[in-house]
Amino acid sequence: MKSAPLTKRLDDNVTRGMDMGFTIVVLAGIGYLLDRWLGTTPWLTIALVIVAGVGVFATLKYRYEAAMAEHARERNERAAERAASRPGGVS
Repeated sequence: MKSAPLTKRLDDNVTRGMDMGFTIVVLAGIGYLLDRWLGTTPWLTIALVIVAGVGVFATLKYRYEAAMAEHARERNERAAERAASRPGGVS
């Protein structure tokens, strides 16, 4: 398997990190504004930060599982190609 260039992997990770940070900050800001408007400080802020955190970690989990499934698929394809290229076929 070819390794992705370092800059590509760094770009993906930086993008994910920024996405995580902005998601939490934006929902915390919305919660703060709603709390101020409704007079419920700090409950909506806390609730939306928790929702954002759960959402961020769920997104990370699903991205990880998809990447691992792709990796397993590629590994199985390579193994099948190696087995087919051996004399006598599959061993």
